[in-house]
Amino acid sequence: MILNNKVPPKIIAIVPASGMGTRMKSSIPKQYIKIKGYTILEYTLKTLLLHPAITHIIVSLNKSDNYFYKLSISSHLRITSVIGGKKRINSVLSGLSVKTNANWVIIHDAVRPCLKYQDLSKLIDVVHTKLIGAVLARPVSDTIKYSDKNKTVLCTINRTNLWHALTPQLFQIHILKNCLYKIIKKKIDITDEASALEYYGYYPVLILGSASNIKITYPEDIALAEFYLKRFHVI
Repeated sequence: MILNNKVPPKIIAIVPASGMGTRMKSSIPKQYIKIKGYTILEYTLKTLLLHPAITHIIVSLNKSDNYFYKLSISSHLRITSVIGGKKRINSVLSGLSVKTNANWVIIHDAVRPCLKYQDLSKLIDVVHTKLIGAVLARPVSDTIKYSDKNKTVLCTINRTNLWHALTPQLFQIHILKNCLYKIIKKKIDITDEASALEYYGYYPVLILGSASNIKITYPEDIALAEFYLKRFHVI
């Protein structure tokens, strides 16, 4: 069912950026590593800023962050920063604490700079349905092994219905906020926002995303991100 087009849903984006990226073995947080003159975080934010449906972007920062305010994009009128928390869930809730009149929220990793505008648009189209949320994802194509703590293979998992969850993820704000508060109260560990909804019986849909939407985690990911950004004519 299509919502009233005269009053389009208002959407904000939250970018948790308080991680230090220790696996990157870098002297600075990985979101501030530069690719051809711009930081990874800047590429991430620029794609979100391009979409007219996103009214505001909230960046959750580490309390000791000394880099963000040196970026020219930090003063953009549609960007606000807040202090995040020790865990991702706390950083997202810090972003949700900012008063807005939005009814939908997009959560996007700070270190996914290769998000395609077309994928973002496909995700945002969900706000015109009765769905409670959606997740960009990719079908698992590798063989998946399950091991014990000694890394001994115990079995091979059927990958037929398995997907790699990506970001952005999109949810109705009131549902996400309610689920996150409950998750924190129960001290449940989650690795993405969709997990919080699933725990309480809400089921977002999966939307096929591009393989280029990589999360920069290891040093070798930088070269791959640069390749995709060149391919998209971003750099």
